[in-house]
Amino acid sequence: MPLFEVETDAHIIITWADTEDLATAIATESYPSESIKRLTKRPRDTWVISKGVLGITQEEAEICGVARDCLSKAAGDKVHAIRLYMHETGTDLDEARKVVESNMVMGW
Repeated sequence: MPLFEVETDAHIIITWADTEDLATAIATESYPSESIKRLTKRPRDTWVISKGVLGITQEEAEICGVARDCLSKAAGDKVHAIRLYMHETGTDLDEARKVVESNMVMGW
């Protein structure tokens, strides 16, 4: 089954679908208020994102682990995860929010 990259107004969706029409339907069902900007059939059946491109270094990877642990403990509740992260790391509210939200975006 082909892998498609579907870009909407605010999201990039990576999905398997038999046809472009089915990939479009998946994106439309998931984000009905957004228009599709681009739809690309990927040449391979895998998708890889470089940590370096996302700005994640080895030092920051440990931070990701703490943030993901906090998200897990908070059962995905962002506000609670931010509080846990602040408590465990001693960071301020703004920094904790950035770290937790960026980990949510990276597919927690």
